[in-house]
Formats: sequence, C-alpha cells, structure tokens
Amino acid sequence: MTYTIQDIARILQVETDSTPPVIIQYLLTDSRKIVFPEHSLFFAIGGPRRDGHDFIREVYERGVRCFVVREGFDVSGFPGALFLKVQVVLKALQLLAKHHRNQFQIPVIGITGSNGKTIVKEWLYQLLQKDYQIIRSPRSYNSQIGVPLSVWQMNETHTLAIFEAGISTAGEMSALAAIIQPTIGVFTNLGEAHNPGFKDQQQKAIEKSQLFTNADTLVYAKDGLQNHLFPEGRDRQLFPVNAQMVSWSREEGATLLVKEEKKASLQTQVSLCYQSQNFTLTIPFTDRISIDNSLTCCTVMLAMGYSISVIQERLQVLEPVDMRMQLKKAINNCYLINDSYSNDLVSLTLALDFLQQQAGKQKTTLILSDVPESGLSEDVLYREIAKQVTERGIRRFIGIGPSMIRHQNLFAEEAPDLDARFYPSTENFLADINSQSFRDEYILVKGARVFSFERISVWLEQKVHQTVMEINVSAMVHNLKEYQNRLAPSTRLMAMVKAFSYGSGSAEIARILQFHKVDYLAVAYADEGVELRKAGISLPIMVMNMEEAGFDSLVSYDLEPEIYSFPIYTAFHHYLDQQGIQQFPVHIKINTGMNRLGFEPEDVVQLSGMLRAHQTMAVKTVFSHLVASESAEQDGFTQHQVGLFRQACTELENRLGYNFIKHIANTAAIHRNPEYQFDMVRLGIGLYGVDVAEGKGMQLETVATLKSTIAQLRKVKAGETIGYGRKGVVLKDSLIATVRIGYADGFSRKLGLGRGKMYVQGKLAPVIGQVCMDMTMLDVTGIPDLKEGGIVEIFGKNLPIEQVAAWSETIAYEVMTGISQRVKRVYLEE
Repeated sequence: MTYTIQDIARILQVETDSTPPVIIQYLLTDSRKIVFPEHSLFFAIGGPRRDGHDFIREVYERGVRCFVVREGFDVSGFPGALFLKVQVVLKALQLLAKHHRNQFQIPVIGITGSNGKTIVKEWLYQLLQKDYQIIRSPRSYNSQIGVPLSVWQMNETHTLAIFEAGISTAGEMSALAAIIQPTIGVFTNLGEAHNPGFKDQQQKAIEKSQLFTNADTLVYAKDGLQNHLFPEGRDRQLFPVNAQMVSWSREEGATLLVKEEKKASLQTQVSLCYQSQNFTLTIPFTDRISIDNSLTCCTVMLAMGYSISVIQERLQVLEPVDMRMQLKKAINNCYLINDSYSNDLVSLTLALDFLQQQAGKQKTTLILSDVPESGLSEDVLYREIAKQVTERGIRRFIGIGPSMIRHQNLFAEEAPDLDARFYPSTENFLADINSQSFRDEYILVKGARVFSFERISVWLEQKVHQTVMEINVSAMVHNLKEYQNRLAPSTRLMAMVKAFSYGSGSAEIARILQFHKVDYLAVAYADEGVELRKAGISLPIMVMNMEEAGFDSLVSYDLEPEIYSFPIYTAFHHYLDQQGIQQFPVHIKINTGMNRLGFEPEDVVQLSGMLRAHQTMAVKTVFSHLVASESAEQDGFTQHQVGLFRQACTELENRLGYNFIKHIANTAAIHRNPEYQFDMVRLGIGLYGVDVAEGKGMQLETVATLKSTIAQLRKVKAGETIGYGRKGVVLKDSLIATVRIGYADGFSRKLGLGRGKMYVQGKLAPVIGQVCMDMTMLDVTGIPDLKEGGIVEIFGKNLPIEQVAAWSETIAYEVMTGISQRVKRVYLEE
C-alpha cells in the first residue's frame, strides 16, 4: 500500500501545496535513525525533555524533506521541504496509523498485561507462522509511539497481525485500542509494574482492558484477573455482548483447567482439561513464568480453533526468546553484536541501529543469513537488504544461505563498492575464514536459527573466563530517563563515566549516553578522556583530576579540566601561555564542605582577577560537591553548602562579566533536592540502577549483573573442611559447589566464612571457607537440579548489589568499581 505526502495530508485533514507527489514509506520519530531520507516522513514529537522540533534542522540536513510539525512552527529556511502543520504531532501519527489499520480486514491479536507481553507475542509467532504470514510488533514497541510505528508495517502480504500495547498511566489505552483494533484480545496478567500511574489494581485492569472493547474474543489468565476484569455489578459490560471469553486457571471455573504439573530437569508435563476433554502438554521449560506464558499461548490457539494434537506438537518445541542484543569483546580488538532474537527486515533495521550506535565511525561488518518467510518476493527482499547495507555505510557484508547465493547480483547492483562475500552454508563460511579475517571492527551477526550462527559467535568471541558482568543497556536508558524526567526542561545533565563507568566499561557506556543525547560526560583522569575520544565520543568531557603530565592530552583531545587550586591553575596557565592558547574551557571547583578539592569561597576574588588578567582560560562551568544529599538528617548542611555555592557563583559571575553553567546536585539530590538543580546536574551511580537516597522512590532497573559458573560439585562428609586454613568446617554431609570467581575478580575476601552468599537456582547459597584468588566455594546442600557449568549470580536482579556491599562492609560504589578487568563485560540491548 502506497501513500504520497498529499495522501497523508488528506488523512490528517491539513493543507499542503501541489508539488510533485513524494512517496512515503518510512515514518520517523528519531533523528538518529534515518536510513532512506527521500521516502521518510519525520514527526516532530515533543516530550518532557526533548522536542522533535529542535532536531528538524539536523533531520533536514540529512536529506529528509517531509515533516509533520505543530501549528505555529517557523518553516522558513528549509527550501524544498514540505511541512504538514497539526495541533498535536503525536495524535497525527496515531491518526495516520489508525487509517492504515482500517485498510486491512485480517485477524489481529492485541496483547496487554503487566508482564509477558513480548514473550507471548513471540511465542504466538513461533506457533502460528506455519499457517499465517504474520506482522508483529518489533521487540517491545508497545508505547504511544511504538504502536503506530508497528501498525504502519502492515501490508497486503500479511494474513495475521500480533501487536502488544503497554501503558503506564490512566487514559492512555483508548488511543492504542483505536490503532490496533484487535479481533482477538490477550490479557497476560496483572502485576506491580507501573502501579504509581493508577489509583489501584482494579483501575489498572479496567484501563488495560479497554484494548478489547471491540474484540470478538478475549483470552486471559483467570487467576488474579477475574475479580478485576469482572467486578461485582459490572459483569461483562466492559466487553462486547457477543465476545467469546476464554480463560485458563489452576482453579475451577476456567475454560482451560490446569489439573496437574510435573517438572522434570528441562521440561514440564501439564495435565489439562478443555471442554470435558483431558490432555497433556509437554512444555520445554520449568519456571513458573514460562509455564504461564505457554498456557496463555495454548489458550489462544484453542480459541482460534486449533486441534489439541497440533497444539501438543507445536508447544513441545517452543524455543526460548532472547530479547537482547549482546555486545561482546571479540578477537583482534573487534566487538561482536550477537542478535539471535529474530531475523526479518524490521528486526534487522533495529539491529543495524544498534550497530551504528555502538560503532560510531569504526569499521562495520554484517554477517547475515537468508531471511525466511518475509512475505515479499525474494528479489524485492534482498534488494531492500542491499539498500539498507548501502545506506548504513556497512564496510563488509557476508551473506550465508542458498537464497543469498542466488541474489548476490542484487548486492553488486545496489552496492557496487561494497566488500560482499557469499557462502551457501555456515560450514562453508567457517571453513574459509581464519583468525586474521577480522580486525579492529564491529561485527553484527544475525541469522535464522536453522543456520546455527551461534558457532560463528563462539568462534569470534574471546572466551577466556566464564565469569562475566552483563550490562543491560535498556535498563540504563530507562534509569537515565527516570532521572531526566525529574529535571526542568532547561536543566542539562552530566553523566559520570569515571572509573571505567563504575566498572561497566567506559567507551561502551559513553556511546550509549552520547546516542541518548546527554549534555556532558565526566571522567577522573585525562587518559580516560583520551580513550573516549579515540572511541569516537564527541560530547564535551570534563576531567576531574588534572595532572601536569596530562596537559598535552587535554589540549590534543579537547578535554576540559577541573581547576581546583591556585597551583594547578598557575601550572596550566603557563602551559597554555607557552602554547599561545587563549580561552581554553575549564571547570572551577568550589569547596563548600567536602574538604577534598576546590577553591574556598573567599578565593573567588583572587581567582576572578587572575582569569580576567590572563585570558588563557574561559570558565565553562562552576560546581561543588554535596556531602550528604542522600540523608534527610543532613538537609541543613546541604542547604548550607548550596548557600555558599550560590554566593561564590554570584561573586565570580559579577567579576568575570559573563555567565557560566552552575551545578551542585548529584544523583541523590536530583531526586531529593530538585530545587538545587541550577543549570546542570551530575548523574552517577543512579544511572547504573543504585538508588542511594534515603527513602528510595526512584523506579530504577538493575543494570549490572555479575555471573559465573559452577566448576565442580563435590559431596563432602561431616567434619571435613573446605579451603585454605581449614576455616570452612562442614557440620553435616554436604554438597559443595566451586564457583569460578575469586578476589582477583573483585569478589571480596570479607565475603568468606559464611558472610556472603550467591544466588543459585532460586536459593541463596552461603560461602563456605575462605574466598580464594580465582575460586569460591558455596554450600549448596538441598538446592535441587544443580549441575556443573550451571549459572551462579553474584549480584544482579535476584541479589541486589547493595546487599553484597553490606555483607562486604562497604558501599555499592566500591563493589561496582572493584570488578576486575579480566571479567568480560557483555552489553545487552533488549
């Protein structure tokens, strides 16, 4: 289905000129994700912190000529551009998507719930793809913006659509319901997510259920939902009178009754009853969440008329859904992005976005398998892929599979300068390459499961140590937005990436922060800033601990030093004067009570005189460091610090005759002391999911998860001892697990002798004996289903880092920054 910009103007009921029609294929809301500018329409959506109108110049310069903007926006200065002016840009996007959805009469499954939406969507795709040509939401595109972008992907080849809808506050679902218009509704469950946006659980259930007000069928998990969806006195009035209600439950009264569950090592046998017919399902998972999601999928298939035998056959081969792209260090200074989530055009676009975000200006390689069942003819499909590769500036392309071989000529036509190679199978590729084939580049590996691309990933990875720290990029972005939402629109944000980004990886984290448009970065020493510049980071960078040995690096790499004393000021002034440099940007530190670094407030008069006289430096910002902003008990001292800081800034500004950025609020103060935001705030450990403020209150997500594996399981008799010094005495016959982590990895010796624990198979297992350099022993007696090679969590979602810090008699900062560099960092994008 083709739209011109004039067609879209008519749909939105706005005027446009009669210029030659422009075909619109792509809808954009993000200035960083432009691939085909000549066929793109940019919606300048405003948000709490960013306004799309501020990026129109950037988007225009990158070739986009069609825009939807708010009424009153000044469109002068954009020759050749077409602007559709509307009252609310987001509503215009949703209206266009609603119109597009109305062009199709195919069945549409709409999914909502507190958890499990994406898993259920992906499993339904696995279960139904043999019978339908399916369009589905990419990853978790379920928001007010994500839903219309998902629905826009519908075309004439599709025979079934599966979309998910997520909301965070009352009043949001009606817009999504009008866009999705599901014929089959799926309500997964009702949990604690987004509770602050609703009066109570019932209001949240009723709001979410608005997605189904015109559905023909509603599938839901009765346990925990029945009383909310059908409160006394309401009965079915929330839903169409003739709607088919299909539920599953572990209690009587549901359409599908769970009678018994028997778990084995890798699967669960579930005995069920449906319409008086008893049958058994084999589900290839043992955890409760996966079983519940599988039963929801089973109920959907029953509601769609599938036979029990087909459901039994397909559910037993369900594959786990890894919703995360992984960024890992690889051979020869390469980085590997492994995306095994799915292999279609939409997910390829998202993976290429992540590749560009991480690689910056570094060389890039795409290893791609045949793309199965796209709904497009193969010529159209592979020509589109070739165009994507060209527009993205991919340096090298490796295509694997018989379809790739058949269509390699299309890549030569669309990308004549591309280094492209093609192989009929993964085996042929692995036989042809050697360890020198890849060097100093970013490699995206994306393949359909049948091609077993995990062998390519294993070959490319540097597998030297089974202890890894997973950094959840999506959680970090969530935390960033949580803090940004607390800021006034004009308040800038400086992100602290010192100490290897609190142990998380400097360059990798900085790229993410740059992509999400933070205003400043801060590092501890000049060499950290140099590393970021070499990695392609262009954001302004403040260096907090300047040394004379680093002066050359500061100037050569455009790093901005903190000036905290007269001796360091004088030394840097002499260096700049010798180099003939004037107005070099610097940051002035004022000591207001930390008594660590900084000028005293009374030094401002002398300092301002030197700055005016010398003119070698220009003050970019002035800042101070709060001592105890996390503590209510110290609020009086915090207020005292702010008063000193404000006086010093006023004095300095008056004497210099120009304005500068002021900042004193740290992570805790952003939340607890919003009145102290000034012009900028500094966000540190909160970015990584640790809320240090008393009373908490921030909805932060865990970013770092430290994992290792069990090297050996050993049965030990009562009276025997474990480890050095015979300190760990076994009081009864026990099972001991030796885990591949020790104090050389950053696991503190203070955690030995039972003080520390690790999370194993849903249980906390205490450390027994002393912590060794490379190994730690756990008492895992009574924990079922253990095996050598099994995963152990040292800290993460199940075992908070704050708890590990408490056991270690320290703070989360020290635990994070103390993780050794030999522990590989793996970056996950959900």
